[in-house]
Amino acid sequence: MTTDMIPEFNRASGEPLTTKNFILDTGAAATPDFRPVKPNCAHLNAFHACAHESTRCVEANHFCSHLNEDVRQCILYDSPEPNARLIGIEYMISPTEHKLWHSHVYEINSGTFVMPKPTTMPEALWQKAETAEMEDVITLYGKVYHLWRFDRGDKLPLGQPQLMTSSTFERAVSERDAKFSTDHKQKQKEREYIQESEVHPSQTEQPYAESLHMSLPIRVDADQAWREGL
Repeated sequence: MTTDMIPEFNRASGEPLTTKNFILDTGAAATPDFRPVKPNCAHLNAFHACAHESTRCVEANHFCSHLNEDVRQCILYDSPEPNARLIGIEYMISPTEHKLWHSHVYEINSGTFVMPKPTTMPEALWQKAETAEMEDVITLYGKVYHLWRFDRGDKLPLGQPQLMTSSTFERAVSERDAKFSTDHKQKQKEREYIQESEVHPSQTEQPYAESLHMSLPIRVDADQAWREGL
């Protein structure tokens, strides 16, 4: 096999895979035991805003697993495709922890937080499953760090990790809806019955991102931020 027979997997900077590594990846894909990622049970799609650059909005595909009823952990990719780039991580926890974490209330009520439907799943059944998932997530707070600024064209995950928060304005949502055949306006109506969780006094929805943008230094010392009550 020559290297020109090996497909280009993504737009990352670097040399094409060698035949050896292509064979290793192919063999790994056929290996049935991927225990750390096997529990991933939900694909969620949402938008994040950069805490230090509130006008920057990034679409993120979350693949999440439950550690317990109060804690979820998610791997973030730029797309749900096989050649997706890993761009960050998110932890979702209960309201007992909230500093430097963001609420999901607006994302869910606005319909911008969705669980893309598998093509083989009946619409009515998936809608019920998605809505049940939103009932759980609306009570949780998320901490997100993006590691790869693909949206500005970076070919590698360069620079410092970026603290992100939830996007509280509808931008780029129409394009996402078309891609996943979703309708965030319709989802707003479907979720009207979901009881809103009270957002912790340390943060409100949009002002949270703005306050981080105004008050946090470029280099965030997490311990110092915690002591300052951010």
